[in-house]
Amino acid sequence: MDKVVASAAEAVADVPDGASLAVGGFGLSGVPNVLVQALYERGVDGLSVVSNNCGAMESGLAVLLAAGRIARVTGSYIGANKEFARQYLAGELEVELIPQGTLAERLRAGGAGIPAFYTPAGVGTQVAEGGLPWRYDGSGGVALASPAKEVREFDGTQYVLERGIRTDFALVRAAKGDRHGNLVFSKSARNFNPLAATAGRVTVAEVEELVEPGALDPDAVHLPGVFVQRVVALTPEQAADKKIERRTVSG
Repeated sequence: MDKVVASAAEAVADVPDGASLAVGGFGLSGVPNVLVQALYERGVDGLSVVSNNCGAMESGLAVLLAAGRIARVTGSYIGANKEFARQYLAGELEVELIPQGTLAERLRAGGAGIPAFYTPAGVGTQVAEGGLPWRYDGSGGVALASPAKEVREFDGTQYVLERGIRTDFALVRAAKGDRHGNLVFSKSARNFNPLAATAGRVTVAEVEELVEPGALDPDAVHLPGVFVQRVVALTPEQAADKKIERRTVSG
């Protein structure tokens, strides 16, 4: 039952080239930076990543992206990540952009063993009808476009069929975790982390504070340990290393 491993390097040692990863985080919040860095240091290549965005401010998945280690991204937001946009438009990266709520539900469905579901999001657009650029040819043309999806009517409303997502591995970050893998997330850092964790066949969690079994109130646990296979305890320095994307002050 003790799922704690000695280091982030050991926790991701069996992630191969070409693996698919569900990665928690939203912007700079709740991103498993230490595990991502360990993957970078291993030199893993050709990764297919499922995450809301692909890193920001040269941290998180942006580290792997800048090194050319990511082959495909399934997400909902490019944002201010100029390198992400550059690789996409240059045809160096395959990108499946989907509505954010649909991404969340696809991860949840995959983790719950649901192969597909219907949603009204995207009906009447290229999300359902196909034609969204997945890969450009580097000259402004589309080399690969999204296929059309099944649309069905229920009670007079059109819905599009979306598939659940399962990945080889999942990387998440939690505020607290015990040796059995039970996790507690802090405020907005919860974001996509529980959903990503359930979608991974092997889930690795980096935790800012490791506690002994029984120390967490069962009613406070956000993700049961049954979904987590490995736990990495961060050092105080790693736990405190949290970047701020935009600092605002009142005059």
